[in-house]
Amino acid sequence: MLTLVVLAAIAGIGAYLTAPRPGGQMDPASTGPAGAHALVALLGDGGVEVVVADSIADVERAARPNTLILVAQSQYLADNTLLDRLAKAPGDLLLVEPTARTREALMPGVGIAPSDTFDSDPNCTLREATRAGSVRFGPSVTYKAKDGRAMTSCYDGVLIRFRDNGRTVTAVGSTDFMTNGSLLQAGNAALAMNLAGDRPRLIWYAPHRVEGETSSPASIVDLIPENVTWIVWQLCLVVLLVAVWKGRRPGPLVAEELPVVVRASETVEGRGRLYRSRRARDRAAEALRTATLQRLLPRLGLGAGTPAPAVVTTVAQRCGADAGFVSYHLFGPPPATDNDLLQLARALDEIERQVAHS
Repeated sequence: MLTLVVLAAIAGIGAYLTAPRPGGQMDPASTGPAGAHALVALLGDGGVEVVVADSIADVERAARPNTLILVAQSQYLADNTLLDRLAKAPGDLLLVEPTARTREALMPGVGIAPSDTFDSDPNCTLREATRAGSVRFGPSVTYKAKDGRAMTSCYDGVLIRFRDNGRTVTAVGSTDFMTNGSLLQAGNAALAMNLAGDRPRLIWYAPHRVEGETSSPASIVDLIPENVTWIVWQLCLVVLLVAVWKGRRPGPLVAEELPVVVRASETVEGRGRLYRSRRARDRAAEALRTATLQRLLPRLGLGAGTPAPAVVTTVAQRCGADAGFVSYHLFGPPPATDNDLLQLARALDEIERQVAHS
């Protein structure tokens, strides 16, 4: 018993540890295709200290001069104040597919152009890129210098690096190559590890909601507009009034006459005409035989479940008739003509009369 409990516990722990963990794009804890748990695990195995930051305040507390700050999902950085604080944090920057607002604040003097680069060679001297070789970025953007800014450009402009205010800024125009679903393609894993593992300490900042907003679960009542609520209350009131109106007592009870009494002879005659109109001689014969047996069996002292041979023998002995004659009329085939049906009725009546007077 103890062995079974231990095995069940081990199986439960294994299932929990290997179960998929959902999350948004570039979420360091997500094991889904868009998550980045695989890259974070590889960096940890390589000796890089990965610090997951959920806010700009976390970034400021963890930032050091010799750290690298990875910034992804920058569409949630909608406040310029947050970007100013991020620009003042010590350490180098790795910007993953930054938005226009983020580029303006953290990499001024750099423009973009759309690109359909999928498999691309480095075509540069940057150590991280040359070691990775060809990379499959997927849909991406390329960067180009404006105002004569000096920068290193790789993969036809998808990856750039330059110095700004004493810090190294690296920008890559694609997110897909760093996610779990694309990490094994071409040299994606090598380039992702070379870029993110460039410093012994990495601050991973990939927000999934606008900082400062609090998300609380909304009930279905919160989703209903106020005018709809008033309409619903009005409909409830109308239904209540209609129920009261329909449910009120209109007056004293009215006595009704009983249904018309139909004599038994008329019922039998009507059923007979129905059988005749449909030529249902089999059903008429079955009705006659069933009624005859229901009257005969109590007279003979037999039960309702008595087999047919026993009934035939008893009737034949009681009335002195031939057993074949009794069996044919009580349990025989249905009549073929109306005359046969009439003869069957007369024979059944005769058998019942003889049993009654015997």
